[in-house]
Amino acid sequence: MHARNVWQAMSRPDFLLSPWPWRSVGYLVTGAMTGAAALLAIVVLAVSGGALAIVLVGLPLLVAAALVGIPVAAVERRRLRLVDRDPAPDQHTAPAAVGLRAWLTTRLKERATWRELGYALLFAGLLWPVDALAVTVALLFPLSMSVAPLLMATVGERRETKVLKLWTITTWPTAFGVAALGLLLLGLGAYVLGVAAGARAQLTRLLIASPESELGERLAELTQSRVRLVGAFEAERRRIERDLHDGAQQRLVALTMALGLARLDAPPGPLADQLAIAQEEAGQALAELRELIHGIHPKVLTDYGLPAAIDDVADRSAVAVDVDLELPGRLPQEVESAAYFVICEALANVAKHSGASRAEVSGGHRDGRLFLRVRDDGRGGADAADGSGLAGLADRVSVLDGRLSLSSPPGGPTLLDVEFPCESTDRSA
Repeated sequence: MHARNVWQAMSRPDFLLSPWPWRSVGYLVTGAMTGAAALLAIVVLAVSGGALAIVLVGLPLLVAAALVGIPVAAVERRRLRLVDRDPAPDQHTAPAAVGLRAWLTTRLKERATWRELGYALLFAGLLWPVDALAVTVALLFPLSMSVAPLLMATVGERRETKVLKLWTITTWPTAFGVAALGLLLLGLGAYVLGVAAGARAQLTRLLIASPESELGERLAELTQSRVRLVGAFEAERRRIERDLHDGAQQRLVALTMALGLARLDAPPGPLADQLAIAQEEAGQALAELRELIHGIHPKVLTDYGLPAAIDDVADRSAVAVDVDLELPGRLPQEVESAAYFVICEALANVAKHSGASRAEVSGGHRDGRLFLRVRDDGRGGADAADGSGLAGLADRVSVLDGRLSLSSPPGGPTLLDVEFPCESTDRSA
């Protein structure tokens, strides 16, 4: 199985014969070169921008200095492939619109931009000299020792040569001994370079493509996708409700009226009786269809908003319900729908399980949140895990980043509290 990174390759017996030592050297050498170039670019942009800021010409240069981490991080993600085959993802998001202004606005607001700027400053000020030092100590020094006989035969005119400019060699046995030591140190240096390159790669990945940051962004995207799915689901519910209301319901109304007219025209007898039965069946089917449409998505909620829809639910409840709900205006459609069905399920549970004689629905909107409470005077002891449907409601609420809590001590009262983060909208009723 092929190694995915240099550290895994170092655990294999054929490391010295594999391309990984050379890949490590390439990573560290290009790191020293890239870091020096980044240092020069940062210094030039910062100094020029600061000097020219008084005449406003330097402001674009200062902005460019703030964004210098973006190209540096892009190069670093490519360089990582030398010692780590796993790609480092680009954590920038696509601008909402085209053009330089939209691109700059998006980039300057992103945490990834400032994290990459911090990495670029660290890279330019500290990391590239470390890369250069590692290559010098682990590669250049042993390499210069291993070529001592060659230097003595050419540069030293077969009489003497200097090793690392520290000591002079005057005999051939010493030269070959230093060369053997250099080859040994060169093999050990390959492992040192592998460790240095692996550590640098891990640090780079942590700073410009950290798994925690990627996980956070994926979680945010997952949350947004769940909200979009809820919105799409609610839009589909409204479409089905509209199609049934304008299609099947109107046909049943027309059928009921036609049967009524036929019944009036028919003489008394078996035919009139059959027409009466058919008209009654059509009326029952119409009533059931209306209940079905109301359960899918009530038209009063779409047309008049949450307070009117809850008033309608309270009027149809088997238990007397007092409603005290004040809202500044319309709320987002997905919030209104979720809140409505929570109230419906809660009042249905009150009628079925609580033994209450009265219930109350109250709430309001403040500090950017919708607060709702359902209270009943029943026997209490309600449990969200007993199959009452509250667990499903809690899931529905959590999709919109809301919270649902239940308090139901034995003997009552039972309190169901729900809150949604949302702002009022200007949607017309």
